[in-house]
Amino acid sequence: MIPVEQALETILRSVEPMPPEKVSLLEARGRVLAEDVAAPRDLPPQDNSAMDGYAFRFLDVPSAPGRLRVTEAIAAGGRGVRPVGPGQAARIMTGAPIPEGADTVVPVEDTRTEGDEVTLVAVPARGANVRLAGEDVRRGERVLPGGTVVRAAEVGMLASLGRSFVLVHQRPRVAILATGDEIADLDAPADPAKIVNSNTYGVAAQVAEAGGVAVMLGIGRDDPDGLLEMLERAATADVVLTTGGVSMGDYDHVKGVFDRWGVVAHFWKVAIKPGKPMVFGVRGKAPVFGLPGNPVSALVAFEEFVRPVLRRLQGHRRLFRPVVEAILGEEAGAVTTKPGRMDFVRCRVERAAPPLGFRVVSVKRQGAGLLKTLVEANGLLVLSEASTGAKPGDRVRVQLYDYEFLEGIDADLRDAAAGG
Repeated sequence: MIPVEQALETILRSVEPMPPEKVSLLEARGRVLAEDVAAPRDLPPQDNSAMDGYAFRFLDVPSAPGRLRVTEAIAAGGRGVRPVGPGQAARIMTGAPIPEGADTVVPVEDTRTEGDEVTLVAVPARGANVRLAGEDVRRGERVLPGGTVVRAAEVGMLASLGRSFVLVHQRPRVAILATGDEIADLDAPADPAKIVNSNTYGVAAQVAEAGGVAVMLGIGRDDPDGLLEMLERAATADVVLTTGGVSMGDYDHVKGVFDRWGVVAHFWKVAIKPGKPMVFGVRGKAPVFGLPGNPVSALVAFEEFVRPVLRRLQGHRRLFRPVVEAILGEEAGAVTTKPGRMDFVRCRVERAAPPLGFRVVSVKRQGAGLLKTLVEANGLLVLSEASTGAKPGDRVRVQLYDYEFLEGIDADLRDAAAGG
């Protein structure tokens, strides 16, 4: 049995980002660039107006009021046909190129028009309201380095650079096999002796959330030859996951079947709760995980060990969930643990008024088969191998996996901020 940190180091050492593939611009959202993207031209390509107004020479009207003759109107997408000379101005729209000779734009609201003349009732500073060529991006500049996660802003920038396709790291195909004679699929007739196959679906959802592509292999029975045959269907997968069959029982065949399938095992127990019985190995270049059969153990083990692998395969630099410091609340009660293992305790976290930041308000029941406790939780309270527990008032570390409560301020805090 090895510590969590050693297990993670062993696992991550075995994987590298996947090769690139070319995808369309909108398909790239959420993916990781596998190339540096440089600007083929200046952005903007030429000086243009940041306002609807009048382009003029600042030296002609250094202070208000000033009167100029309007020689033409330049629409966005258009172009001036004559230079702006002394005492002249050009009517200009936002985004239109600055005509030759002009160096400043006065907003239309600071002017008064009479026929073909315009009076400036206020004069901006020299160069005001002019977007200079290359102000945003210079030609040849590395705008987006490889390893960048493509968000909406990056999509907009890539479009500005004229990139309809980009290279991103491939998404890993993850084969998932549930094992056990006691497992029944969702549509099977009800049988009190059977357990509905929640693991495959929960883990597949985790794969999708992490950016991978889940490949469902179904349910393998407690028969070594049958399990081996089903694993052969995963031969082309980038990652292989099984759930169940990794403990010490008479019908736990996964470790032996992995050996027959050519998996080089690195470890088969981790000092963690929940999730201790877990096999990790490599077949060729593919990481292979034997996750526990208990639903909570399988989902937690995925979070801590498999999710970082999927993110590294896709080129992500940030591999882990965010961890925040929180106060263990009186309502949550004390938490106890045994030294020598890292505990991930299901808990509920809420925002607290400054300077506390976050507060653990509930510690859920910790049975490895109690899936509802994960539904009710939004984080995992992390207790190190050296810890014996925590008591109310202690500062604790919480790994967050539900971001919704962070996206807005609770009503009471919002009212307090508004003075209500």
